Amino acid sequence: MASTFGKPNIEHSNPLARTLLEKLDYDQLTNCMRCGFCLPACPTFNETGMEPASPRGRIAMMKAAVDGLMEPDEQFKDQMNLCLGCRACEPACPADVKYGQLIEQTKEALEEHAQHSAPVKIMRKTLFKGVFPKRGSMKLLGGSLAFYQKSGLQKVARGTGIMKLFPKHLAEMEQILPEASSKGVVERMGTFYAAKGKKVGTVAMFRGCIMDVMFADTNVNTVELLSAAGFDVHIPDAQVCCGALYAHSGEMEDARALAKTNIDVFKELGVDYIVSNAGGCGALLIEYDHLLAQDEQYREDGKWFAERVIDISTLLVEKGNPLEFADRSSQTEHVKVTYQDSCHLRNVMKGSSAPRTLMKNVANTEYIEMVESDRCCGSAGTYNVVQPEMAGSILEHKMVHADRTEASYMLTSNPGCLLQMKLGIEKHKPQQPMQAMHIVDFLHERMLCSK
Repeated sequence: MASTFGKPNIEHSNPLARTLLEKLDYDQLTNCMRCGFCLPACPTFNETGMEPASPRGRIAMMKAAVDGLMEPDEQFKDQMNLCLGCRACEPACPADVKYGQLIEQTKEALEEHAQHSAPVKIMRKTLFKGVFPKRGSMKLLGGSLAFYQKSGLQKVARGTGIMKLFPKHLAEMEQILPEASSKGVVERMGTFYAAKGKKVGTVAMFRGCIMDVMFADTNVNTVELLSAAGFDVHIPDAQVCCGALYAHSGEMEDARALAKTNIDVFKELGVDYIVSNAGGCGALLIEYDHLLAQDEQYREDGKWFAERVIDISTLLVEKGNPLEFADRSSQTEHVKVTYQDSCHLRNVMKGSSAPRTLMKNVANTEYIEMVESDRCCGSAGTYNVVQPEMAGSILEHKMVHADRTEASYMLTSNPGCLLQMKLGIEKHKPQQPMQAMHIVDFLHERMLCSK
């Protein structure tokens, strides 16, 4: 029996079903027309061929649980956790169903009733409470990793076979980690970097947490590209983690707390744009308005923030002074490059064209469009760690298409995608030697001057 407010008027005996009824947006559940347009867009459906592993199937299971037609059992939990959260289903949906919001609401409900083992509880508490939200802890993590990599401990660990004690997928990831650092972009450049040439605007850079530890050089290169394109760049030191890993893991209250801190920090600057160089971060930043829609104090500020979030590629193409780029490694033939879309940049931030425009504007290069470049690579935040089998299967198929491009460079716009593609190259050894690289680093290395 339906209530006058849309949601069914049911007293569920199952605790998880009660929480799902409370959390899920019932309008979005009923908006799904079961048309099936999402099926070919979904990586897990394509891998398994199973209806429950599709967006349509998962929505049907959510609604059935809320309507009291099924108990949200272990199969329900497994299928929800199998979802990559790539949101490729959203552009394919003619009814504009907000699947990303539904899966995050479901993850939040699942987490409230999760029974984690003691090691998992300790790990989650350490990361979510003690590391990601605290800049000092992130710097300590970066410094510790840098010491491990440079002191000889890494060689010892690999040489003695200690890494074999870890799960195979974690040992493989250790092989391709970039050089870490305790010195992020603020430590290297300060909190303000002036525009060069004609000033066209004032922006603030979102440095991220993992980005500023594992990819600090990319953050520095981002600031220098923005400056060269005519932007004054603020890098507020008080900013915190975007909250994406929290949202994907069901820790929504912590994600909202981080969002409020970031809004307070960035709003003081009164900038034209808030620039992201990581698709995964940007996708949550641009939805702070939705994240805080029920918060009367932050609802309007959330909209202010979300309206200003933009990916660096889009900003350079649409708003910056024109820049010249050229590959100087070969004067006789074009260097081939290809691109792996960041799912969240493409599907949430709608930023698929700008990176390609920039790559095609680099002199002495040839851009090769990879088949299914818009299909998830299997990284998806921590997905390749918690779902290594499915992530590995997706990556296998991705590398078949990558190999056929015969490109020397595999570019992407997100740190998780970059690590996943590095792993794919390391494992599968394409016929043409290939290097995975963030598009910012590729462009910065080839920047000549502003026009």
